[in-house]
Amino acid sequence: MSIIQEFREFALKGNVVDLAVGVIIGAAFNGIVQSLVNDLVMPPIGWVTGGLDFSDLVLTLPPSPLAPAGADPVTIKYGQFITTLISFTIVAWVIFWVVKIINRMKRKEDAKPASAAEKPEDVKLLGEIRDLLKQQTPR
Repeated sequence: MSIIQEFREFALKGNVVDLAVGVIIGAAFNGIVQSLVNDLVMPPIGWVTGGLDFSDLVLTLPPSPLAPAGADPVTIKYGQFITTLISFTIVAWVIFWVVKIINRMKRKEDAKPASAAEKPEDVKLLGEIRDLLKQQTPR
């Protein structure tokens, strides 16, 4: 089997396609969550805290003696980290609820009684033979 045929088989498997769809939807969902956090969640938090913008919160380290003169100061952007943490929490919460709803639907499907499937022909014949043998044997 050539490498191209192997790759085609791999790429067209259901799991790979499902994963690709999941990644694409996840990337789009990330944009929605970023907008939710930056445009809807953080402004009221900034308003409550007196106009504090988390993305502007930084810790500036003192200049290093080894740094060349005029070098940009090193900053730790902990405000941006807080914003990212809020985004992650929202994504995790939404994914939790999606999985919870899917699991609930699966449990409902599993709880449904299986429809009585018709017995295969060989099983029917074996049952008939058993019944005939029971009738022939004296008790």
